Amino acid sequence: MALKRIMPCLLFDGRALVKTVRFRNPQYIGDPINAIKIYNEKEVDELVLLDITASREKRPPHFDRIRDCASECFMPFTYGGGVQSIDQFARLYKLGVEKVVVNTLCLTSPGTVREATHHYGASSVVGAVDYRKTFLSGQQVYSASGGRTRRGLVEHCRYLADDLGVGEILLYSVDRDGTWTGYDLETIRTVGEAIAVPLIACGGAGNVKHLRQVLEETPANAAALGSMAVYQKQGMGVLINFPQRRLILDED
Repeated sequence: MALKRIMPCLLFDGRALVKTVRFRNPQYIGDPINAIKIYNEKEVDELVLLDITASREKRPPHFDRIRDCASECFMPFTYGGGVQSIDQFARLYKLGVEKVVVNTLCLTSPGTVREATHHYGASSVVGAVDYRKTFLSGQQVYSASGGRTRRGLVEHCRYLADDLGVGEILLYSVDRDGTWTGYDLETIRTVGEAIAVPLIACGGAGNVKHLRQVLEETPANAAALGSMAVYQKQGMGVLINFPQRRLILDED
């Protein structure tokens, strides 16, 4: 179980942290800086902050807010949302972002992603893939920001890794988001076995058992959690927290 990572995946709407259920109905959580200060005291391997409205609103990242977050973050800081140009990649890295997550850009301007991975290295770019199940076509790549692909889920993940050169895939289940029902182990296993880069599983974590399952029973290299990291329990109020690593991973 060595080298497996566990991380909060925080959603940002341009003003504050929010939490969605199946990518809908964002609920206010609080200020990202306050959350980061709490995570600094926890056993957090990495922190992911995703601006979920930037691409849809066709606006650039909030660089001032990202700078403030990066300066407070004592663990590796990963950011995604609204990145549209190689200059914006450069600016984010200069602000202290270790990895930039790209999703819509992979669909609308793959050449920019390819340029970023070539210039800054594969390990500095994460390809995010949102997906959901459909009645007719099984697992389908999903984009809330207008980008489209005819590639199937596995094919698209391979494309990001092999063609665009991203160093990691963030696989995010729309159907499991905010549900507390556990990870989509079957799909995570299928994708993880098909790609040659590390895989971050996201969507569905509801308890320590779910985290242990995805890290022990699939090829996922990391588990991201949303609701578990910002709520006391399912149906209860906001509480920024993080599970103890020893309760999840047997690293003896």
